[in-house]
Amino acid sequence: MSKNRSDHDDLAEQHGDASYDATLRTLQIELVKIQRHVIEHGHKVLILFEGRDASGKDGTIKRIVEHLSPRETRVVALGKPSDRDQASWYFQRYASYLPATGEMVLFNRSWYNRAGVERVMGFCSSAEYEAFFAAVLPFEYMLAEAGIQIIKYYLDISKKEQGKRLRDRRTDPLKQWKVSPVDRVALKYWNEYSEARNEMLERTSRPLSPWIVIRADDKRRTRLNVIRDILSRISCPESDQHYAVPDSDVVIVYDNQRAKAGLLAK
Repeated sequence: MSKNRSDHDDLAEQHGDASYDATLRTLQIELVKIQRHVIEHGHKVLILFEGRDASGKDGTIKRIVEHLSPRETRVVALGKPSDRDQASWYFQRYASYLPATGEMVLFNRSWYNRAGVERVMGFCSSAEYEAFFAAVLPFEYMLAEAGIQIIKYYLDISKKEQGKRLRDRRTDPLKQWKVSPVDRVALKYWNEYSEARNEMLERTSRPLSPWIVIRADDKRRTRLNVIRDILSRISCPESDQHYAVPDSDVVIVYDNQRAKAGLLAK
């Protein structure tokens, strides 16, 4: 565990529902402070979540937005592109969901679909794939110039953990809506998804919009540490910075050196 963490925080993640719930509540209170500051000062916050199927994006986003204002918070989870979407500029379908003044928007999968699912499943051509990489960083720079703060998370899980979660998903009657044709072949294409992930991170992580990799095999640690990281990245004088210290074993800013040192699940 990171030496910057308190013993109470570590115990909360390792022991019992009550400790976890208490820590989550404390961090959610800090998120509310952050949102009040964003609204008051007219900031625009955009948070992207990427990761393999069953990596925990839904559950993490749910805990982030649970107590935030629904008027100034939006979660975007787009479905299959329409014929019109496919005939339009690739980023066009995403642009209308970008945050306005005072808003926080969370994308549950984003334009990086092209670098992941679309690439692996053959839903885009090689030319479209390369055109995406040529355009995505200029697009994000343009958003930053317009005053939008971009935070990009990649939730990374092991093959063993993904297999367990996908099996649980198929047998849980409350999670049947999550099962899809792409989901069913996720393990079959594990290596292809790994290659696509590696290329995406290497080609699109830059100082202005770096990828933050979350080691996500433990759902509770994932949720708590993503919130801690958000608290550390959105400036707010009212927030208690004691809580804005993510575990460095869980939250890692991507760079090539760390990737070569075994940062990512194989």
